[in-house]
Amino acid sequence: MKKPQYRQEKDSMGELNVPVDALWGAQTQRAIENFPVSGLTMPRSFIRALGLVKAACASVNRDLGLLEPELATIIEEVAMEVSEGKYDAHFPVDVFQTGSGTSTNMNANEVIATVAKQTSDKPIHPNDHVNMSQSSNDVIPTCIHVSACLEIVEELLPALEHLAVVIESKAEELSGVVKTGRTHLMDAMPVTMGQELSGWASQIRNGMARITGSLRRLQELAQGGTAVGTGINANPEFGQRVAERLAVMTVVSFSPKPNLYEALSCQDAAVEMSGQLKTLAVSLMKIANDLRWMNSGPLAGLAEILLPALQPGSSIMPGKVNPVIPEAVAMVAAQVIGNDSTITIAGQSGNFQLNVALPVIAYNLLQSIELLSNSARVLADKAIRDFKVNIDSLNAALDRNPILVTALNRVIGYELGAAIAKQAYIEKRAVLDVARERTDLNLEQLKALLDPAKLTEGGIPDQP
Repeated sequence: MKKPQYRQEKDSMGELNVPVDALWGAQTQRAIENFPVSGLTMPRSFIRALGLVKAACASVNRDLGLLEPELATIIEEVAMEVSEGKYDAHFPVDVFQTGSGTSTNMNANEVIATVAKQTSDKPIHPNDHVNMSQSSNDVIPTCIHVSACLEIVEELLPALEHLAVVIESKAEELSGVVKTGRTHLMDAMPVTMGQELSGWASQIRNGMARITGSLRRLQELAQGGTAVGTGINANPEFGQRVAERLAVMTVVSFSPKPNLYEALSCQDAAVEMSGQLKTLAVSLMKIANDLRWMNSGPLAGLAEILLPALQPGSSIMPGKVNPVIPEAVAMVAAQVIGNDSTITIAGQSGNFQLNVALPVIAYNLLQSIELLSNSARVLADKAIRDFKVNIDSLNAALDRNPILVTALNRVIGYELGAAIAKQAYIEKRAVLDVARERTDLNLEQLKALLDPAKLTEGGIPDQP
């Protein structure tokens, strides 16, 4: 086995060994040795944002005359390569690290400086040049906001739009299909499948509106606050210019946070967005569970629909097929709800001028966005779009539904209606047949009053 090769690197605390082929330096190596906690590293979307922020900062420092144009250009170019994922293997720092994310910020500074020095004969320092006008305390909160905004705008909202459109199309397709409604998992008045699915679509549309409403606060950035919010060591125009630069570089209209003390000391905007993602997760859990119930059977369940058969469902029971997509989506929902609890607790970790749980907020927020984006598309394309309706099963349940007697309330009264429903249920007979025996209504009147399709229209049933 080849013996590992090391080089000597030095920081303010002294010298230590760094793998010879590593692009990081001493501070990153200390973090690797200090935090062998989970093996989880910062998400790709976060490193993308970190590269964008470093590039924007270099560009603004050049424009303000603070950084030599040649150095700024080299730093900007390498930072964009970081953003594009070229050096992802050189970002090994564990998520569970210093609460400010300083280790990840210095990881970026060191990688960018190392690569930049390979293409320049000028000295490029991680702190003095790459981190100019910045602090980990404003860079990491900025990256949380930038990465989350980009993932929401580019991935989550389009995925939810796709899901909503698929549901709405299916609802239109099934607008004339009548089924037994259920409350408390018990038979209730009839609805159309189109009406039922319209509720799902509305949940998704409302979820999108909630996320969009919270997005504007996530677009406000901490950059320019530096260490404690005062902007020490940064030009007063720096934060505004960086936000404007990032807006040009991306599809998001970023702006500086109106109060930089808030921007550094808390993560309320991330907590708010996590709450909206949790609400969306709850909506997806409801839809997934409805699909599971509707698909249950095929003989001993509701058997209202047949989801696409995607894979064998059992290692021991031949022929069994399970609702795997709704199950996966339900697990995603559970994970996102758990992530929100973590983010909520982490959001409480703002002590005086700095929140000290930034990396775990970033990790969980971005994971929630990614999981919801992917599961929305999977749910649309592999479950809802192509499920088949078992019309015979729907009609059989409708014919036996004793709750249809509700439509007779205004004619025969609640008490007699309850007696008819009870008898129909016990004798396993249609409500219409029992009502003919126990009321003065003739067959034509009963058929008109008990027509399931008309009952889905609401209002007061016409008395023939």
